[in-house]
Amino acid sequence: MTDPGSAPTTDLENAAGDTFAAFGLPGEPGTDEFWAAVRTPVSVPGDDGGWLTLFLWRGAAADIDFESWSQPIPLRRWADTDCWYAEVRMPARLRVTYRLVEGEAAYADPLNPVGAGGDRSIAATPDAPAQPHWPVVGADDILPLPRTRIRWTSERLGGRRTVRVHPVGGGGPVVLLLDGDDWLHLHPAMTAFDSAFVGGEMPPVTLVFLPAKDRQAEFGCRPELWEAVRDELLPLVAESGVPADLDRLVVAGQSLGGLSAMYAALEFPDLVSRVACQSGSFWWTPGAMDQADPLGGQVGGAIVARLRENPDLSHLRCAFDVGEHETRMLPHCEPAEALTEQAGATVRVSRSASEHDRAGWRHALLRDVAWALS
Repeated sequence: MTDPGSAPTTDLENAAGDTFAAFGLPGEPGTDEFWAAVRTPVSVPGDDGGWLTLFLWRGAAADIDFESWSQPIPLRRWADTDCWYAEVRMPARLRVTYRLVEGEAAYADPLNPVGAGGDRSIAATPDAPAQPHWPVVGADDILPLPRTRIRWTSERLGGRRTVRVHPVGGGGPVVLLLDGDDWLHLHPAMTAFDSAFVGGEMPPVTLVFLPAKDRQAEFGCRPELWEAVRDELLPLVAESGVPADLDRLVVAGQSLGGLSAMYAALEFPDLVSRVACQSGSFWWTPGAMDQADPLGGQVGGAIVARLRENPDLSHLRCAFDVGEHETRMLPHCEPAEALTEQAGATVRVSRSASEHDRAGWRHALLRDVAWALS
């Protein structure tokens, strides 16, 4: 995790005539005219090769709470107005999710049209790669949901859950999206996959949005989830009436979901032969979650230990992606990537302009699912 420190002091604080003109925002902060015209965050080149990004908030004292990249940053008040601001140093190539926290309440940024759920927004530095298939979604927008719902009562996992199914381009190979509720309610994966298909960048697929009830329990290196997927869920998908090719299954997972996807490829090769893994939690070992520093243990965790047993992965096509700012994740991910290829898998490795954040993973998700099926 990068810590940009407290918001840097600049001459803007004392330049009453300039206000925020350095960021292209003329006008007197706190006036109705100022608020009517302003849109933030906005970035200008920094003196370190990165960016200086201005965030504004109208109201009372608040913090900017980033999803993973930084510790919370307090906003400062402009004179005695209702204008609160922070100038945040950001590295080159960064896309990050954040929210504004005022007291006990969290809000999406009302000055930023790019949202992710009702209480989150997305900021990107000017040099962050575009994400053309992901629509701009405001905090108040209701995302479309797939029409087909499966009520799954699992004997192996326990409990009931709702699994949504959506055919892209008429349907095809099943793409199992772990943490499916995030891809339904925070980031509109259904719309993005449809757009990528129309643009010729995605073959027909059938999306299956699998929600997690207990991520730590279900996504650890345990067989129960994948036995349940094989024996319970996929037969329900086959009976759902949506065209679905179960013989070409792609599993897409992030963080602990990426760990679970790779575990399935190792231990259930007849089920999983195509994986799109973003920022897999390859630091994981039994008991690691109980440690003060889960990432401080065995490099590569249980997955790298299993890969060192020289399994035959010639059946596997696996795309790995990690945020280029995930400095503590990279030492765990790199040996997993290399050993997977040495075991005979067809491997693709990339780095996204992000930290440990779905705002960065979502572009890799589309690209890597398409590659896994190519």
